[in-house]
Amino acid sequence: MNRRDAADLAGSAGVGAWTAFAVLTMIVVGGAGAPLWLDDTFLTWSVGHRPDELVALARGVTATGSGLVPYALAALAGALAGRTTRQRLRAAALALGCLATGQALRYATMTRVHRPRPPRSDWAAHATGWAFPSGHTTTAALTAGILLVALALRAPRGGRALQVAVVCWGLSVGLTRVYLGVHWFTDVVAGWLFATAWLGTCLWAAARWLPGTFLTALTPRPAPEPTERGA
Repeated sequence: MNRRDAADLAGSAGVGAWTAFAVLTMIVVGGAGAPLWLDDTFLTWSVGHRPDELVALARGVTATGSGLVPYALAALAGALAGRTTRQRLRAAALALGCLATGQALRYATMTRVHRPRPPRSDWAAHATGWAFPSGHTTTAALTAGILLVALALRAPRGGRALQVAVVCWGLSVGLTRVYLGVHWFTDVVAGWLFATAWLGTCLWAAARWLPGTFLTALTPRPAPEPTERGA
């Protein structure tokens, strides 16, 4: 895929996700933050299915969606993407910048929407701030997307199991927020949409404006042609 095609693909994904996020946000704001669609159903099910073992597991998974873990994974993605020390440092800086600015924009959106969380009596974990979009969900999904891009650059024909594991982690952090009762399901959907939109925007900007020499250095090398034996 050439530079223009990559920019177009990332831009299209970003626009689609921004559009869906904007529609969902308008619905939430129009309803004064009240639960939507399956929000009550998911919360009721979660509250009624909380054995101690699953709650402990959910708390462990949800903890990886904030703090140092996402930033460490973003830095790791940069290290995977580059071939030389300089390339790795620059790629890590870009990955960390994408994550940090995404978190800042998400926080600004959350404070503007100011949607209340589910009732505190249903919580099985500590939480602060407003609900929409979910911070843990957005951070984990954005980090997972950055990792997927790095893995695609370094192993375009392999690493499928690792890519699946990254996707499962990114999704599971969001689902634990609903299971633990600290977010409505639509908060989590909004987090996934926001992360997809922001990552698409960052990739579009990178494909459009980063120096061609840097992008070329990150382009996967073609696999060597098989040689014939016994000739």
